[in-house]
Amino acid sequence: METLLGLLLGGILTYFIINYIKLQNINEITNTQSVILLEKMRRVWKLITVEGDFAEIYHYENTKERFLNMVTSKKKAILLINAKAHVGFDLSKIKMEAINEKKVVKLTEFPKPEVLSLETDLKYYDKKEGLFNKFDSSDLTELNVKAKDFVMSKIPESGLLETAKNEALEAVLMMQSIVETIGWTLDYQDLLLPHAGKKTKATTNTKKIEE
Repeated sequence: METLLGLLLGGILTYFIINYIKLQNINEITNTQSVILLEKMRRVWKLITVEGDFAEIYHYENTKERFLNMVTSKKKAILLINAKAHVGFDLSKIKMEAINEKKVVKLTEFPKPEVLSLETDLKYYDKKEGLFNKFDSSDLTELNVKAKDFVMSKIPESGLLETAKNEALEAVLMMQSIVETIGWTLDYQDLLLPHAGKKTKATTNTKKIEE
């Protein structure tokens, strides 16, 4: 009788030990999944959704005075700037958390669209130097910076940022696809997305942007 009771108790104890080990393994796998998943999305980093080409003309002029301001020397140039701007989202700025027990990633904040890169190609026309005012390497570096800033100032009025705002939901749906690859769910039903100059709500069920 004692032997039978010992076997029974031993069996029960073994059952609970095995289930405990399985539960620990499941929790460990789930935690590992959430870490890998969040890091996977963060590694995307920057998502380009809109590309725009610019052709601008920039006038540069610099005047120096010498000999007690009695003599002026002028240098000037006309620059043709061809530029390509990439606008999208810096995904390192998103705010999200993993709810392991539900296998849910909750997205709480999405970044505003921004200029992610700007490639410029400069061509100089009508480049003239003064007798005491020559172009040097520092001037050319400064011109490159000024030209880039000039194009950057044109981007807000180009409509690229507004167009990118309309692509915000597509970016979220891309993240949803990443999450679903390992059997998780992306919860963004309370997320406010930048859209057409205002904040709009993304709904998981309809996958549309609603007012």
